[in-house]
Amino acid sequence: MTGQERAAHPTPEPVHYEIRVAGQLGPEWADWFDGLTITPAPDGGTQLIGVVVDQSALYGLLRKLRDLGLTLLAVNVVAAQQDCLQDDHPNTSGNCS
Repeated sequence: MTGQERAAHPTPEPVHYEIRVAGQLGPEWADWFDGLTITPAPDGGTQLIGVVVDQSALYGLLRKLRDLGLTLLAVNVVAAQQDCLQDDHPNTSGNCS
């Protein structure tokens, strides 16, 4: 790949994700899920929240959830706190606390 081609395809920045699954995972699974924060959800499911470095890493996390037999409920991009300060940011509607 030439320098010009690399400039046309910049390396994506890490993205904050919220992944929700049916079933319970304890916090002891955090290391296996690349350090994501694991929280029980009120509906009996589990939330995994944190930064994922790229799409390949995201697919790896989803594969691990599949291998555990957990049902995937949602995968959402979560706006970073700094983005919440910008009124015109497209990913901030309802995602900032």
